[in-house]
Amino acid sequence: MVFDARGLEITLDSHVRYVDTGTIGKVVDVKTQDGIEWVKLDKTELWYRSNLLELLDEKDIKKSTFYDEKDDDDLDIEAMKEKANAFEDMQMDSSVAEGGG
Repeated sequence: MVFDARGLEITLDSHVRYVDTGTIGKVVDVKTQDGIEWVKLDKTELWYRSNLLELLDEKDIKKSTFYDEKDDDDLDIEAMKEKANAFEDMQMDSSVAEGGG
């Protein structure tokens, strides 16, 4: 058995979040090696230490806004273009607040 940062059991096909970066993925494999528990995620195909993951509920998993709600396999190209244009239209300003120190 493999457990997350809160002591909850992680099973195959469950969804987890890597607490350091917020990466979310579905568990495709688990293993214990040299006393360390590891979990492999589908999206990155990387192994993560299970104690650095947190198990997610279905309500915590949000669909990307780039996908069309009618068909999860099709990308919403127009939504992607709108987001890209919003970044291009931003103006950088050097008079922003700076941290003290």
